[in-house]
Amino acid sequence: MQCDMNSTSAILLVHCPDRRGINAAITKFVADHQGNILDYDQHVDDEAGIYFARIEWDMEGFALTREQIVLAFTPLAQGYDITWQLYFSDTTPRMALMVSKLPHCLYDLLARWQTGELDVEIPLIVSNHPDLEPVAQRFGIDFHHIPVSAQTKPQQEAKQIALLKDYKADFVVLARYMQILSGDFVRHYPNRIINIHHSFLPAFAGAKPYHAAHERGVKIIGATSHYVTEDLDEGPILAQDVMTVSHKDAVTDLVRKGKDLEKIVLAHAVWLHRNRKILVYGNRTVIFE
Repeated sequence: MQCDMNSTSAILLVHCPDRRGINAAITKFVADHQGNILDYDQHVDDEAGIYFARIEWDMEGFALTREQIVLAFTPLAQGYDITWQLYFSDTTPRMALMVSKLPHCLYDLLARWQTGELDVEIPLIVSNHPDLEPVAQRFGIDFHHIPVSAQTKPQQEAKQIALLKDYKADFVVLARYMQILSGDFVRHYPNRIINIHHSFLPAFAGAKPYHAAHERGVKIIGATSHYVTEDLDEGPILAQDVMTVSHKDAVTDLVRKGKDLEKIVLAHAVWLHRNRKILVYGNRTVIFE
């Protein structure tokens, strides 16, 4: 069912042990308070015995205020042992960008933001190099250069975290930020730091993965976006895509095609996160497309 683009909807993400009656209980909760369900997407992991769902309903005419929803839904959640998150479509999240020198992902996200495709606020860009400051200036976004070395990493990360707090960033996107974040940094933003990288790992690690892949004669390349955890490049996966290549492709072709994939996959992951389409359980994700 379609709703007015200007109306506000509530978005409820839930997961709990699977049992009879959960769907009925949740839909009854919405109906009992004069709610009109716009979308209901569910999944049951039979092996783990876990129920997942995303429920969205129109707030127009709904009998409860936002604060009252929390109070009213809590007893139901406790009865079914539900872990839940509640969002509202008219709340625009604030996305901080972290970059190094490569501009392709940065430009792509900024273009999508500027054209309205990506409905977020971008209060700041943080970089360990000064190279992309002109890009930030072109889009009217504050740029902060904070160089990082092995010796200064704890102090510089503390500055970065303080900046993110000052700018009230809701989540962080590493648009090819070529530094490994510490566990302390990650713990400030659990499941709220999105990264992108090529999908050659672990086969072709190092500074020149495309060269190594070309030398090996790969026939497929890819990109992976995931939430950042303390385990390097092993966080819950948000989006992936692949592209075939051939013997005709030089290293420069692989790099060019790889950058295209990185832009598309990262943008899709950010869109999913922004639109509350992701549920994390353990180190896996349920994506409600």
